[in-house]
Amino acid sequence: MSATIDEILDLISFAGAELVNGNANHGPMAAESLFTLGRDEAVLPWVESYRDRLTHRPVPTARIVRDDWREQLGRRDRLGDWIQFFQDELAEHSWKSVISKWVPRLAPGLMAAAGHGLIRTGHAVRTLSRGETPQRIDELAQGLGYWAARYYVLPGTPSNDNAGHSPLDGLSYVGRLHGPEFDSSGSIIQQIQGLESHPEFESTIDLVDTGADVSRFISRLTETFASVYLANRKDLIAFVHAVTAPSALRLLSPYLSESDAHRAARYGWQGCAAIYSWYSTAPPPDLNQFEVPDEGTQELIDRAVAAGGAHSIKFTEACLREYALNPSPVYLAAALDVSERVGPV
Repeated sequence: MSATIDEILDLISFAGAELVNGNANHGPMAAESLFTLGRDEAVLPWVESYRDRLTHRPVPTARIVRDDWREQLGRRDRLGDWIQFFQDELAEHSWKSVISKWVPRLAPGLMAAAGHGLIRTGHAVRTLSRGETPQRIDELAQGLGYWAARYYVLPGTPSNDNAGHSPLDGLSYVGRLHGPEFDSSGSIIQQIQGLESHPEFESTIDLVDTGADVSRFISRLTETFASVYLANRKDLIAFVHAVTAPSALRLLSPYLSESDAHRAARYGWQGCAAIYSWYSTAPPPDLNQFEVPDEGTQELIDRAVAAGGAHSIKFTEACLREYALNPSPVYLAAALDVSERVGPV
C-alpha cells in the first residue's frame, strides 16, 4: 500500500530534527526522494522501519525576537524556538518570499549539521513547488529551523575577487590535511571544526568563479565531488554530503536573486572543499575515465531501494537529477557504487 507525501509527513510529524544517536533525521528527505524516484510503494515500508530511530521534536520555550535573530543563530538549545519562528514567518508570508529572504541570511552557515539544514530545506521546497499544503509548510519550517539552530560558519568569507577556477581546478589549491589512517571518529561537523586551526583554508572560498550561470556551476561542483566520492575509500558518508548539499542548493536557487544565488554557491563550494580538505586522501580522478554503466536508471533505483539506507536513496536521487542536467557518466558510476559501499546507512 502506498501513501502520499502529506500522509507520510503526518505520520512522522512528531519527530525532531535528529535521531536517538544525534545524527540528522533523514526520514522526510529520504521519503521525498523515493517519491521523486517514482517508488511510491516503497515509501511507507521504509518510513515504518525508520520510525524507531526518531525522537520527539523539541517544544518551544521562548519566542525568538526578529530584531535579535542573529544572536540566536547556532543555538542548538533553541531548535524548538527556531522552528516556531519559521512557522510564524510562513504564516505571515509566502514560502517563496521566506526562502528569498532567509536562505541568503543562512547561507554563510550552510555547513549547519553537515549540510542537513540546507538539504532538508531543499527537499521541502521541492514538495512545495508541486503544491502547497500545511504539512509541506511545516516541513519547510523544520528545515529552516534546523539550519538556523545548527548554523556554523567555516573559516573565510568571500571577497569581491576570486581566482577564477572551476571547482575541479580549484581543488588542486586545497590542501588535503590527513592520510588514510587519521582518526575520523565523531560527527562530520565536529571533525570539520578542526579547520579553524588551519588559517590557510580561509582563502579557499575565493578560489572559484561561479560564472554567469549558477546552475552550470552547481553541475561542475556536483560532478567534481561525485568523482571525489569515488576516489576515496573511507568516510564515504562525508563525501555523499558534498554532492547532496550543493544539489539541494540547486532546488533553492530559482527563488533567490541572481546575486544571492551566486553568493550561496560560493558558500556551497566552501563547504564541499572543507570536506575534501579534511577527509580526502586522494585527489579527484580524471573525469574522462568514467563510462555509462550497463545498469540502467531503474536498476540503479532498485539497488538504492534494496540497500534501504537513507544516504544511498538520497545520493542516488541527487546523482540521477544532476545527470539529467549534465550527462556526465560519473554521476551514474557514483549512483551504482553508493548502494554497495554505503549500503543501509
